[in-house]
Amino acid sequence: MPYELMTIVYLLEDDAVTRHNLEERLVAVEGIKVPVSVGTCTEMLTAVRAGRPDVLLCDLQLPDGNGVEVIRVARDLHPDIEVMVISVFGDEQRVVTALKAGATGYLLKDDPSSEIGAAISQLLQGGSPISPAIARYLIRVFRPTEMPEQTPPPQVDSAVGLTTRELEVLQLAAKGFSYGEIARMLGISGATVSSYTKKIYGKLAVHSRSEAVYEASRLGLIDEVRRDT
Repeated sequence: MPYELMTIVYLLEDDAVTRHNLEERLVAVEGIKVPVSVGTCTEMLTAVRAGRPDVLLCDLQLPDGNGVEVIRVARDLHPDIEVMVISVFGDEQRVVTALKAGATGYLLKDDPSSEIGAAISQLLQGGSPISPAIARYLIRVFRPTEMPEQTPPPQVDSAVGLTTRELEVLQLAAKGFSYGEIARMLGISGATVSSYTKKIYGKLAVHSRSEAVYEASRLGLIDEVRRDT
């Protein structure tokens, strides 16, 4: 396919392994080219000022700044650009800030990687791919106030709350550590970490790590921190 007919995607992700995996998934989709794949805001700002991307795939927390600023600059320079955030965090502040800056899609990092290509196609067709956990939050936010809550969001209180150890596991998971790393850091087995994780999911009424981090962050149970790289 001629270069001028391809969808040009710029990728901003600071974790090298994640960036490589995303890039592989993207270039495997017919019609997509990824000429820019970088790990810092500075590099991406230089790239968007020099090039003409069709899509910006952007993490939010970067070593040298916030991806939201990159989104704003990209939107100013290229009004027709489509912007999709890919982040481990889905808390209220980050979601709303990214959408206000010009993001038209928001996926959580533990969504199936096979969805990336489909999400970009959806963007280019005028859609707004949103992770289910984010969509549920947005529905709650924009639901008319006069309508009664049919299913209130899950609450965690002292009676059914997370134990100290479960909170430790969740905090480390939120930082991006693998289950094996969490097990070594806490001096417990991988099976025990898995058991704690299942209990955490059950208490928070979620089904994935990113949903658990989102709910716990929203409820103020954990700090919004990330693993140092």
